[in-house]
Amino acid sequence: MTIHARALLFDNDGTLVSSLESVNRCWTRWAVEYGLTAEDFARVELHGRPAAEIAADLLPAHVVPQAVARIEDLEVEDVAGGGVRLLPGTEEFLAGLPAERWAVVTSATRRLAEARLAAVGIQPKTLIVADDITRGKPDPEPYLLAARTLGVDPADCVVFEDAPAGLQAGRAAGMTTVALATTHRAEELTADLVVKDLSALSALVTEAGIEISVRP
Repeated sequence: MTIHARALLFDNDGTLVSSLESVNRCWTRWAVEYGLTAEDFARVELHGRPAAEIAADLLPAHVVPQAVARIEDLEVEDVAGGGVRLLPGTEEFLAGLPAERWAVVTSATRRLAEARLAAVGIQPKTLIVADDITRGKPDPEPYLLAARTLGVDPADCVVFEDAPAGLQAGRAAGMTTVALATTHRAEELTADLVVKDLSALSALVTEAGIEISVRP
């Protein structure tokens, strides 16, 4: 199978990098501080959504701004403790892509996204974060903004995601979707293509765009 595209849009956490250990540490501490239980978290969709939206689902409105600032501080501080690492295939896959033909589209804030990306040596020319949008994934707004920023029609974009919410956002944006089974089981992911991680794929840059293929 070969997918043709003019731009590639990557989620970050769970797609390019693994920050799961860091996320678990920080959100567990945050939950204790705000008196939340596992049952509270079970009621809401967590993965792939902005922290502000998760906090709004869990806490009274007047507490949310402080709580969002607190989880951001915890997660940024944790990056220095080695809480982020590259996922298999990320470095090799990104290395061959023209800088103007790919973007990172994350539900993290700019401060947190830049900290995590810097920790693993990824420097995207285009970075779309929670601060840039009014509606996070699964809404298509983040991916549509990335396509506009790159000057590419959404139909010519491929979204790489590990979370159902992000894949839903990509589909709603009218984009081709590639799911990476790094944080969810393959059968839980709905996409045009499902692979284990970026090491399963190769990218060929041509005058017409980028050809994505599954490695034999």
